[in-house]
Amino acid sequence: MAARMPRSLGSVFTAHPARTVVMAFAAVIVVGTVLLSLPMASEGGASTRLVDALFTSTSAVCVTGLAVVDTGAHWSGFGEGVILALIQVGGFGIMTLASFLALLVSGRLRLRMQLTAAAETKSFGIGDVRKVLLGVAGTTLVVELAVGAMLSLRFRFGYGESVGEALHQGYFHAVSAFNNAGFGLRPDSVTRYADDPWVVLPLAAAVILGGLGFPVLLELLRHRHRRRTTGRRGWSLHTKLTVLTTVGLLITGTVLTCLLEWSNRATLGPFDWGDKLLLGFFHSAMTRTAGFNSVDIASMHSSTLLLTCMLMFIGGGSAGTAGGIKVTTFAVLAAGMVAEVRGEPNAAVLGRRLAPHVLRQALTVSLLGIGVVMSATLALLTMTKDSLEPVLFEVVSAFGTVGLSTGITGDLPTDGRLVLVALMFIGRLGPITLVSALALRERTRRYELPEERPVIG
Repeated sequence: MAARMPRSLGSVFTAHPARTVVMAFAAVIVVGTVLLSLPMASEGGASTRLVDALFTSTSAVCVTGLAVVDTGAHWSGFGEGVILALIQVGGFGIMTLASFLALLVSGRLRLRMQLTAAAETKSFGIGDVRKVLLGVAGTTLVVELAVGAMLSLRFRFGYGESVGEALHQGYFHAVSAFNNAGFGLRPDSVTRYADDPWVVLPLAAAVILGGLGFPVLLELLRHRHRRRTTGRRGWSLHTKLTVLTTVGLLITGTVLTCLLEWSNRATLGPFDWGDKLLLGFFHSAMTRTAGFNSVDIASMHSSTLLLTCMLMFIGGGSAGTAGGIKVTTFAVLAAGMVAEVRGEPNAAVLGRRLAPHVLRQALTVSLLGIGVVMSATLALLTMTKDSLEPVLFEVVSAFGTVGLSTGITGDLPTDGRLVLVALMFIGRLGPITLVSALALRERTRRYELPEERPVIG
C-alpha cells in the first residue's frame, strides 16, 4: 500500500480558511508590536515596554480600545499612525484587505484568497466575493470620510482647534468609531463632549453602522436596486434578525441606563433630561463594542455595570467590526427558548424555521464564551487585589472587544495584561473560527443511537 503523502501548507490553509485568518491576525499583531516598540513611536523617544506594545497592538488589531498607556500623551505622531493603521486593518479584515489589494493589482483572485475572504466576510458564495470586497471598501471609505468631515468641522468651529488638529482629531475618531475600536486621543475619552450632539451622534452612528456587519450593510444598500431590477421584496432573515435585535438592544440599553443612572450625581445626575437621554443612548450604542465613554464608567451603579456587561457580551453583528457572541446568536437562542416554552418541536422566527444545527452552533458559541469569561475572571482575581465587579467588567470588555473600562487596565500586572491580550484575540477571532470549524465538521450519521431522557431541572 502506498504511503499517504503529507498535505502541503497551502492545502491545509485552503481546507481551513479560518485558520489562515487567525494566522494573518497574529502576524499583523506581531508587526504592530515591533513598530510600537521603536523609540520613534513614543512621545518621549524611549522604547515602550514589549508587553505594553503587544497589548496596544492587540487592542488595535482586535478593535478593542483597552489601553495601558494614554494614547494621546504616550504615543508620537508615528505611533498614533501605526495604531490607526492597525485599527483600519483589523476592522476591515486582514484577509479582506489582502484580497482587495490583489483585486486592485491583478484584477482577479485566486481560489485560496476567495475562500479566506469568504470566511472572514461571511460571503454567501465564492461568486459574490468580488462584489463583497468592493462593497466593504466603498462603505468603509464613505462612512469614515463623512463622519471624519463632520467631526473635523465641529472641532474646528465649535472648539477652536487649528485646521490640522481638527482634521487629526476628527478622522482619528471617525476611523476608531466605524471600526468599533474606541481608541481616543483624550485621557477622558469623549466626556468633555458628553452633551454635544454634533460630536456624540456622528460617533454613535459610525459605531452602529460598523457594528451591523458588512453583509447587512451591503444588503441594506443594495435592497432598493435589487427590488427594482428583480422584483424581490424584503430582506434576508439574517438582516432582519440583526437589525431588529440591534434596535431592540439599543432601546433597552438606553432606557435602562437612563433609569438606573438618572439621579447619580457622578454620571447623568447633573444634566437636564434631554442630555440624559443623549448620554443614555450614547452609552447603549458604545456597548455594541465601541469603547468610547461620555461619563465615568467607574462611577456607575453596580446594576448599570451588570447591564453593560450583558450588552457587551452580546456584542454586534456578524462579519463586521463588532465583537461579542453576536446579536444573531442571541436572537437564535431566544427563539429556541420560546419554542421550548411553548412546547413546539421546531424553533421559528419571522416566519422561518431555524435549522437544528444553527441552534446547536449558537448554544456552543454562547457556552464557550461564558466559559472563557469565567476562566479569565478567575485567573485575574488570583493575580490582582481588585474586587469581582471591576475584574468581571474588564474581562467581558476584552472578550467583547469593547474597550470600556472602570480604570484598572493600567494597574494590571504583566501576567494580567497577557490574559487580556489572549481574551481580545479570542473575542475577535474565536466566533469566526469556531463557527467555521463547526460548519466544516458537519456530517450526517448513518445510524441512530437509542433515545434516553435524563432529568432536566
